Amino acid sequence: MALGPRLDLRQSQSLVMTPQLQQAIKLLALSNLEVETFIGEALEANPLLEIGAPAPADAPAEPIDEARRTSLESSPVDQLIGEARGSEDKPLDIDTATLDIDRDTGDWGAAVSSYGGEDLPGIDERGEGGPTLAEHLDRQIGLSCATPRERLIARALVDRIDDAGYLSSPLREIADDLGIALAAAESALVLVQSLDPTGVGARNLGECLALQAREVDRYDPCMARLLDNLDLLARGELARLKRMCGVDDEDFADMMSELRSYDPKPGLRFASGGGEPVTPDVLVTPRADGGWDVAINQDTLPRLIVNRSYYVEMKGACDGKDARGWLSEKLADANWLVKALDQRQKTILKVASEIVKQQDGFFRQGVSQLKPLTLRAIAETIEMHESTVSRVTSNKYLMCPRGTFELKYFFTSGVGAVDGEGGASAEAVKAAIRQLIDAEDPKAILSDDTLVDLLKGKGFDLARRTVAKYREAIGLGSSVQRRRQKTLTAIR
Repeated sequence: MALGPRLDLRQSQSLVMTPQLQQAIKLLALSNLEVETFIGEALEANPLLEIGAPAPADAPAEPIDEARRTSLESSPVDQLIGEARGSEDKPLDIDTATLDIDRDTGDWGAAVSSYGGEDLPGIDERGEGGPTLAEHLDRQIGLSCATPRERLIARALVDRIDDAGYLSSPLREIADDLGIALAAAESALVLVQSLDPTGVGARNLGECLALQAREVDRYDPCMARLLDNLDLLARGELARLKRMCGVDDEDFADMMSELRSYDPKPGLRFASGGGEPVTPDVLVTPRADGGWDVAINQDTLPRLIVNRSYYVEMKGACDGKDARGWLSEKLADANWLVKALDQRQKTILKVASEIVKQQDGFFRQGVSQLKPLTLRAIAETIEMHESTVSRVTSNKYLMCPRGTFELKYFFTSGVGAVDGEGGASAEAVKAAIRQLIDAEDPKAILSDDTLVDLLKGKGFDLARRTVAKYREAIGLGSSVQRRRQKTLTAIR
């Protein structure tokens, strides 16, 4: 076979990610308020774009109607996501109870937010400011201190506790400022550290976690060595840490799991972040025939149109080639943006409609009927790529007669049923746990083992550790913590 240069013609297909397609993908992940900002910038940059008249207030909403659903599986955006997805297209992990020790969010427990519903706090309640950490501690000091002097010292310590719950000043410095002996300051610190939330008043992370370990009776010598060497944990020297603790792989894994359940910043739960109102992107209303109307919230999304008469006027005044080219480019950009926004609305409506269809029991009866649901299940039903559904449900809120919920709220992991058939949503389990704890007798606080038995009676087959994980995820303390809190409430 002779070797030499030659010319060949080959036909192949390739997917080019144009700037317009990149922007279309970005639009999917934006909320309506973010899209409004984007439209404002586009109006400034393109003279052919303008805001049209808003849709009439009595315009009918988009219902869940199979005949009217637009087939989007052939859309360029969805093809792009399906064929050329990168690392950012990895589907989101819907098990919101997964622990992550590397996150610096102040929450080592389950990163779960509870939204409105019949068994959960309504969205209007989230805007109300609760007591600050200092106010919360001050109320307890009045009941815990025997003398005015103890209250004075304890409140001086509280004044030096930061938002995360840590004592920000050296204890000796505080004692000198108050003109008291160091032993008196140490005694007052012990009292402050006994208050709720557990871990408050600690001088460092190790002490904060040790206080929480003692609270649940897990502060043994092995745990003490682990907490004394958190620097090794931060550097990832787990093998060395395990040898220092003198435990096997199973015990070390259990210790790490226990450590992740503690809160490294217990004071942040009282931080006044200011409950900003949430503007829904999707509106769900009941129909007379028993169905549901699903519509985009037009109040937060301006109606964009292309001013073609202005284009004709400008075109007549363009003499140079460059000017005509610039005008044609602006017209193409304007037409593309209008189509991209229309495609975005159709995609959101299609996903939201399927969510409402899948979770019909929730909208009718409440969180107890919330079913396990994954992104993949929705994507396969509407014939879209999973990452497209992930983008559509990011930063979007749905308002219905039961309240306002993030679209991600409806995607939950499932737990086993006692009868072995089907399963229940993790959110339904959390609601059941909250209901049981809210109804418990202050003189007979329910332990996690008791909760396991009661939940089995409701049809949920769960292990004790799983119950504890869900209990902590919804912000409910252990039986010891709840007994103390309810006792203080009864005294008041």
